[in-house]
Amino acid sequence: MSPVLAGVLQLLALMAALALAYRPLGDYMARVYSSEKHYKPEKWIYKVIGANPSAEMRWPAYLRAVLAFSAVSVLFLYLLQRLQGVLPGSLGFAAIDPDQAFNTAASFVANTNWQSYYGEQAMGHVVQTGGLAVQNFVSAAVGMAVAVALVRGFARSRTGELGNFWSDLVRGTVRILLPISVIGAIVLVACGAIQNFAGIHEVGQFLGGTQQWNGGAVASQEVIKELGTNGGGYFNANSAHPFENPTPFSNLFEIFLILVIPFALTRTFGRMVGNLRQGYAILATMGVIWVGFTALMMWTEFAHHGPAFDVSGGAMEGKETRFGVGASAIFSVATTLTSTGAVNSFHSSYTGLGGGIQLLGMQLGEIAPGGTGSGLYGMLIMAIIAVFIAGLMVGRTPEYLGKKISTREIKLAACYILITPALVLCFTAAAMALPTPPNSMLNSGAHGFSEILYAYTSGANNNGSAFAGLNADTQWFNSTIGIAMLLGRFLPMVFVLALAGSLAEQKPVPETAGTLRTDKPLYAGLLVGTILIITGLTYFPALALGPLAEGLAS
Repeated sequence: MSPVLAGVLQLLALMAALALAYRPLGDYMARVYSSEKHYKPEKWIYKVIGANPSAEMRWPAYLRAVLAFSAVSVLFLYLLQRLQGVLPGSLGFAAIDPDQAFNTAASFVANTNWQSYYGEQAMGHVVQTGGLAVQNFVSAAVGMAVAVALVRGFARSRTGELGNFWSDLVRGTVRILLPISVIGAIVLVACGAIQNFAGIHEVGQFLGGTQQWNGGAVASQEVIKELGTNGGGYFNANSAHPFENPTPFSNLFEIFLILVIPFALTRTFGRMVGNLRQGYAILATMGVIWVGFTALMMWTEFAHHGPAFDVSGGAMEGKETRFGVGASAIFSVATTLTSTGAVNSFHSSYTGLGGGIQLLGMQLGEIAPGGTGSGLYGMLIMAIIAVFIAGLMVGRTPEYLGKKISTREIKLAACYILITPALVLCFTAAAMALPTPPNSMLNSGAHGFSEILYAYTSGANNNGSAFAGLNADTQWFNSTIGIAMLLGRFLPMVFVLALAGSLAEQKPVPETAGTLRTDKPLYAGLLVGTILIITGLTYFPALALGPLAEGLAS
């Protein structure tokens, strides 16, 4: 079987699996977030944290709860790393340096999971399992909660109440993420992923010395890092490591985990607003972009530019021979079009245009299908922008799901889409202008610039993957990327929740003959065009200096 055909068949199998899971999972999540029943374990959690899960919150209260929970999480994870040297199960590792501890705490709480350290050489079992894995669950649940709050803003009228953050957080963790993770961990263990609390042990001789590996609760952390679109990894090699990703089947299964909740949330959205066709329109938009990017990535990496490429069947540098070009390309697009950041190949080794596709996928706002929750609310913001543009064309006040999109809503949406590009471009410019940060670049020229652009794009968009040619374990990069991750995660949430509150207060507008049908293919096409044009106008100069220049020169 040719490598190209193998890649296409894997893509088709993945699409079939996602289609089978779409309806039952989407409907189940809608029931979870609409239910008024609280299970006994959930009541215990509410009692411990002192929360009333039945109390409705307006958007300022919902936002305060999100920020307070996340701030406590950052502090807890920071202290856990700083105290690692005196904790049991540390495997003899010392406490993490302050700048790296801040970067890692910000990273995992912001659902970014950027790592400027070697996981198997820095983090013991307590930090890995009690700190990082816990944040993999709750940071994903926070994103889902914010998305559901925005959906309630569309679904409700004449009220500013958006639900209860604590209830949404606990239900998302206990009823959705935890059960799927248990099943997924069993599947990965069956495939060969390790799951233990063993210490450091020798596995043989390597270049005249002893090779050592850690044990760890890898399968359980691997499944939630993918399911929660977190990223990161127990080992520095990430999902290219055989302890994390043993077989081609486990590789395809992990890609499925990355995509299944973000895609299924469009069904949840349609169910909660009472119009499934609206969910299908959002799904179609996400699907078109995802398939298009995957096809482009496979083309760039399979394109033959000489005898070495002909013999290997594509650009194999930096890719796992167990998976090949096709599976690596599918994984790469899945991880950069979501906020996952897990990698099964070396992104810096992709062709120039392939690296540009990775960058552009993150710069779209990771909305196709995006992160758990963040992908849905990001796409809904873009849907509002597209409706506004359509309204300008025909000269009438835009409407979306029975709500008028007035000046207030457009200002909030505009602030949302401007925050992340401002962070990416300003931090990249500062890093390139100052004398010290460029010393961390492994390469010079266009590729070196792409390394820094990729780092801040990944951080501010809460992705977490890296070109890896950049030495990011410096005080400058640990601090600035940490700040970019926190601002890139929580500032957009301010505008999302403010928008949700504004929409919930409106009374529904009856549909007329002049109302734009937002559940039709024409609107989905307009939405795709809006996303690509806005991103292209924003990032084209930076992309032209980096991956485009490199790709055209090769």
